[in-house]
Amino acid sequence: MKSSPTPASAARRRGSSEEQPLIDDIRLLGRILGDVIREQEGEEAFALVEKIRTLSVSFRRDADHAADRALKTLLKGLSAAETVRVIRAFTYFSHLANLAEDRHLIRRRTDAERAGESAAAGSLELALARIRKAGITPAAVVESLAHSYVSPVLTAHPTEVQRKSILDAERAIAQLLTERDDIKLRQRAFAGSKDALTPAAMAENESRMRSRVIQLWQTRLLRFSKLTVADEIENALSYYEATFLREIPRVYADLEKALGQCDIAPFLRMGQWIGGDRDGNPNVSADSLEYAMRRQAELALRYYLTEVHFLGGELSLSATLVDVSPEMQALAESSPDHSEHRQDEPYRRALTGIYARLAATLRELTGGEAARHAVAPQNPYRQAEEFLADLRVIQESLVDKHGVAMVAQRLGPLIRAVEVFGFHLATVDLRQSSDKHEAVVAELLATARIEPDYAVLAEEAKQTLLLRLLDDARPLRVPDAAYSPLAQSELAIFAAARSARARFGAAAIRHYIISHTETVSDLLEALLLQKEVGLLRGTLDHNATCDLIVVPLFETIEDLRNAAPIVRAFYGLPGIQDLVQRSGAEQDVMLGYSDSNKDGGIFTSNWELYRAGTALVALFDELNKKSKTSIRLRMFHGRGGTVGRGGGPSYQAILAQPPGTVRGQIRLTEQGEVIGSKYANREIGRRNLETLVAATLEATLLPSAKPAPASFLATAAELSAASMAAYRALVYDTPGFGDYFFSATPIREIAELNIGSRPASRNPSRRIEDLRAVPWSFSWGQCRLTLPGWYGFGSAIEQFLAAASSAVVRKERQALLQRMYAQWPFFSTLLSNMDMVLAKSDLALASRYAELVEERKLRQKVFSMIEAEWHRTSDALALITGAKQRLEGNVEMQRSIRHRFPYIDPLHHLQVELMRRWRAGQQDDERLQRGIHMSINGVAAGLRNTG
Repeated sequence: MKSSPTPASAARRRGSSEEQPLIDDIRLLGRILGDVIREQEGEEAFALVEKIRTLSVSFRRDADHAADRALKTLLKGLSAAETVRVIRAFTYFSHLANLAEDRHLIRRRTDAERAGESAAAGSLELALARIRKAGITPAAVVESLAHSYVSPVLTAHPTEVQRKSILDAERAIAQLLTERDDIKLRQRAFAGSKDALTPAAMAENESRMRSRVIQLWQTRLLRFSKLTVADEIENALSYYEATFLREIPRVYADLEKALGQCDIAPFLRMGQWIGGDRDGNPNVSADSLEYAMRRQAELALRYYLTEVHFLGGELSLSATLVDVSPEMQALAESSPDHSEHRQDEPYRRALTGIYARLAATLRELTGGEAARHAVAPQNPYRQAEEFLADLRVIQESLVDKHGVAMVAQRLGPLIRAVEVFGFHLATVDLRQSSDKHEAVVAELLATARIEPDYAVLAEEAKQTLLLRLLDDARPLRVPDAAYSPLAQSELAIFAAARSARARFGAAAIRHYIISHTETVSDLLEALLLQKEVGLLRGTLDHNATCDLIVVPLFETIEDLRNAAPIVRAFYGLPGIQDLVQRSGAEQDVMLGYSDSNKDGGIFTSNWELYRAGTALVALFDELNKKSKTSIRLRMFHGRGGTVGRGGGPSYQAILAQPPGTVRGQIRLTEQGEVIGSKYANREIGRRNLETLVAATLEATLLPSAKPAPASFLATAAELSAASMAAYRALVYDTPGFGDYFFSATPIREIAELNIGSRPASRNPSRRIEDLRAVPWSFSWGQCRLTLPGWYGFGSAIEQFLAAASSAVVRKERQALLQRMYAQWPFFSTLLSNMDMVLAKSDLALASRYAELVEERKLRQKVFSMIEAEWHRTSDALALITGAKQRLEGNVEMQRSIRHRFPYIDPLHHLQVELMRRWRAGQQDDERLQRGIHMSINGVAAGLRNTG
């Protein structure tokens, strides 16, 4: 007799049943890939890949150490050609597994919605339900959104290892997986009827999928040359075509529907650094900025042209059958379309005229030509608002004359797209390091004989001089003087920004970010350079206005600690607060996650970010109250892909912000391969955009959590000090650590990989201080230590508990940590992210990379320090959270790791072996380097958030 199932066993079976479609998709894609390898490379190559796969799975899933030894022996004996084939196979499998997982995530959420299950955390539905439960009316939500600004900002950091050709093929496979689900649904719906689909539909789908996998296999994974800024711009634009242009209007439509069809002001917008971010990238110039703006405008305008063309086909309404508004009639009469075939079709005539104006706008702004010309391009729009006004005339006429049903499908989304994207598509931020500004200002002042050596002045003297110059209407440049290439290029950027704003609209460029902001003069210098090209008009003492928001970026631990004092001192200068109020009453402050982590470790970085945000909000509340101004503070979070660079789930991250610091205002960077994982798939992309909106609404409107108790704050400060000391003891104070890092990770090979236009290091050295935070984190992910995401926390907890004076006090301290985890979003989110990072780490694989360190004593010393801290951190998480295993509360991530890690392991083993050969001098074999770079691609694809 069978025993009754336990709840746990039932849950396991239910989970297994829910996973079956994912398993089926992975098997399908794996089988197709295997067939392609057998066909393209031969039976022997296929057998080799299968043997490696079987051994890896046996070791990973069954802890079969004999299989592990056999795997290492087999991989070590492969030739260079065999190695490259195997790496390609497992790399493509990682890519295909990602597509299957994305499809399964969408499938599970769709099934849950059909079944009427509770809305998921991060969804608009749940956020609005919570807001309603709190007694907040839809009208109050609409009013809040009218004053909100939410913006994901795409950046071009060098961890996006995918080529656009590969991304396009993978998007096609993702669409075929979606079609396959639709076929299955129709087969179930019509089972037994004459309308049921035959197996031929599935076979046709698989055939098309096989064609795309062959395309992938025969497409080069790697770039022959380093990415240019133009390449990065084009890669970013592909996400607008695939996702943003269509899905952002859909997010707005869903929100309006949920709020009872209320009109919502545009608040969700896109930002972009690519083409304007010059910090450490000598390849970005005025030309690249102009190219970025031109291509962005072209993409937006071509999208609008296509939509207007299709609208013309759909709105074939005849004036003999339906009335139109007087404004609509006037719009039709003003059209240059005089075709006798459309004389009774006012909407079509109007749209033909609109198309002609858009085509003329495209030609004027970009030099491009529209694909179709019913009439010649003419009368270009001067600004997007004119185009928007014409579309609204059509909309209002349809609504008034019984055609409202024809608005929702295309016209409504097009109107929303124009509101959001304008003619500029996305706001391009400008960024440069403060030392470059100082050098340009110094040169301008020396050439004008105002100050021979500005750079050596004391800070107070600099401020006094800069304020005097900002109160002087005269420019600094001397006609016909010879200025350095640096001064010319920097001033050219400012001039290009002014031109772009005039051509594409004020929203085209709005923010000027100053990296390494360390003093008030860093901010004043950026204002002075704006004044030099006319972006700042008037004088501080006489109604000055400034076009670009000067955005300080605080990056290191010390900078974060000084953030509020520097901003306070800046706003304390005469005329500054009034200048900002007159110029839009907005102040962005950017907080750097990456460099602060590299500087002080994960816990201290997050703690100082928390403290800086709290202090800045208090400062602006005080300033506005005292001066009766209304300046809105907007935090700009410089998040990366990894947890060590501020990554992790955006929903939890926003809700973990200090109470009162969001207030409807947030910008955050999206970087590296995370852009692809979030936005390459339209459905996944829309849900990620929803998450940003949902989290912002909740953080803004729901009753704020009580401020963290003093005991929590004091404990966090104590943990931060200990964590930072442990982290810096390893990274900066351990002799030879830099040599260990450059040997035990693929940092050298990553620097050679053509995955970004920006150099991996600010200066040509092997100092950790000079290394950029992106390749720093990327390298630790590749060797599976993920060190920036957890190191130091275990030591901090150990010291905190060891400081207890008795066993009773120790238990009290332990209980305090557990309360912090249960009650404080900041602490619980940070620990959740560490849990995810540790789950993706693997000490056994990391030890293989450590073998690349030639000096045995150094290898043993550093790796033993890392290994001991890993165990301390793991034990600390278990103690505080009560979880007995990693990712105990994250079923989706557990499933992902279970399915993909056995297929990533061979890539790690092969990467180590090829790096050993390459570094030993076998650099005459180009296949070795190609294999290393392919393995980097495969590991990054498999881990997904490594950069």
